[in-house]
Amino acid sequence: MAKQFLSGNEAFAYGIRLARPQVISAYPITPQTIVVEKLSEFVEDGSLKAEFIHVESEHSALSCAMGASSVGARAFTATSSQGLLYMAEGLPYAAGGRFPIVMMNANRSTALPWNIYGDQRDSVSQLDSGWIQAYAENAQEALDIALMSFYIAEHEKVSTPFMANLDGFVLTHTYEVVDVPTREQADQFLPPFQTQNKMSPDNPKNLAFSAGPDTNTIFKYKEHLGILNAKDVIAEAEEKFETIFGRHYTGLTESYRTEDADYILMTLGSIAGLVREVVDRLRNDGKKVGLLRLRYLRPFPNEEIVKAVKNAKALAVLEKDISFGNAGTVYTNVSAALQRAGISVSNSNYIGGLGGKNISFEEIENIFNNLTQQRSTVQFLGIGGEDSGG
Repeated sequence: MAKQFLSGNEAFAYGIRLARPQVISAYPITPQTIVVEKLSEFVEDGSLKAEFIHVESEHSALSCAMGASSVGARAFTATSSQGLLYMAEGLPYAAGGRFPIVMMNANRSTALPWNIYGDQRDSVSQLDSGWIQAYAENAQEALDIALMSFYIAEHEKVSTPFMANLDGFVLTHTYEVVDVPTREQADQFLPPFQTQNKMSPDNPKNLAFSAGPDTNTIFKYKEHLGILNAKDVIAEAEEKFETIFGRHYTGLTESYRTEDADYILMTLGSIAGLVREVVDRLRNDGKKVGLLRLRYLRPFPNEEIVKAVKNAKALAVLEKDISFGNAGTVYTNVSAALQRAGISVSNSNYIGGLGGKNISFEEIENIFNNLTQQRSTVQFLGIGGEDSGG
């Protein structure tokens, strides 16, 4: 491995190069553009042998990737915000067709008001589209997810498209030192793409067909099982990854000082790094607090959440999205997990970072302080007051 000083976007592009996609369908949109620009450079200089197709829209980018996957090619694309929403028609099509496309999404606010900065309303709005969804904290994890995503998506027990999410600007455009694996290591980890789910003159079959009421549920149930199976395949991929590369990952969630914590904050993406610093500061002050980082939202880590919080006095979910008229979507998923498990623990929801608004050290500290009151609430950071509907 070699150390390089890379942005999150560049690190992800290096990970994709190591995965050797055969087709890259590209349409630029801020703050994703650097990923496909870097990949175009790799194709141009010969370090990546792939068909780089510059399409006319995000909808076409996903359509192109589906076409490539349908004939057995390893396919990659990338998008952000309104571009992801423009693709929305094709997302369940790719999932229902069991095409293991990998897509990087640079999390960015959605219009209106128009805003190019980062929150997670774009990807969270598509949780029901049938894609695996992962959220990176830093550039190193972004590179590693880029490589692992193909292993997971293409596994015969999964065969499901994979959306890797990086916080716009906060992660995509900031730089850090990243370990870049060698080509030999990457090839040892990720085998060439092989699938029976493809068009072939030697083995003709019908793909992307219609299914009426008598059989539709069967196909949807199998699609559901594919995402559920991803949990075990993620663990398998991470175990193999650690053996080859020496970096350890922890599945669908990452727990930090939660074992004896009375108060736990759940979050996802790059903000977890700041939460970790607040946890350390408060621990030094004698307060028993912890962080549970959600690394994946699909498959959703129901069991992991229950295990982490079952002995806590209170928990909060901090997220960069809102399901208007209700609460944060992540919070709603967490609440359902606790209810199904019969866990009664005070829980609160904090909505922050919308449109790229900074979440401060003091705001996170105040969330932990508020947890000691042990009452349920939904609050917008930086606005003041509570949502009476919470």
